[in-house]
Amino acid sequence: MQRRELIWLAAMPLVAGKRVEVFDGKTLGGWVSEGGKPQQWVVEGGLLKNGPAGKVNNLVSEREFGDVEVEVEFRIPKGSNSGVYLMGLYEVQIFDSFGKEKITTQDGGSIYHRWIEGKPVGGSVARVNAAKAAGEWQRYRIVFRAPRFRGGKKTENARFERVEFNGVLVQERVECEGPTRSAMAREEGLRGPLMIQGDHGPVEFRRILARER
Repeated sequence: MQRRELIWLAAMPLVAGKRVEVFDGKTLGGWVSEGGKPQQWVVEGGLLKNGPAGKVNNLVSEREFGDVEVEVEFRIPKGSNSGVYLMGLYEVQIFDSFGKEKITTQDGGSIYHRWIEGKPVGGSVARVNAAKAAGEWQRYRIVFRAPRFRGGKKTENARFERVEFNGVLVQERVECEGPTRSAMAREEGLRGPLMIQGDHGPVEFRRILARER
């Protein structure tokens, strides 16, 4: 592990559970294409890629998580767009937002909005624009709390406890009343997979770690 990575990880508070390499830098083991469609993602040079056009199916982890801390390192070219969905339902945006003075729920570091009756609803704009220039490696640390249920009924919404974007706190204690737009076709529950958006532009990942809380 490089010294830079040691410093980054050492700065994070430990949480319960064993850290899991959801992407090991070698294979697509542990991942499937959303909806059982043909797998089009590839691993090249230790990087997880969705191709030069970035028009492939979403990628879903076979492993499911509840309360979880997720660490992601990614890189996108100019103008690209992707996202990381917790439980396959709640999206933290990946977007080429570098240099933008006014950002929205579509920009990097934001929690994407819901889509109800043809209109955007809710979401949470990042506190600040912490995006780096296109082509640079960027990172998320996401601390997520799954929704709570009692007697089959939801009693508490899913919540992003913290989202740190390139070391900057951009979200804190943000509730999601329901799945964000383009989420998986599944009900809210106690556990769910990670999902990576693959059809909105090229994106590369070199690290995806998860640790149950």
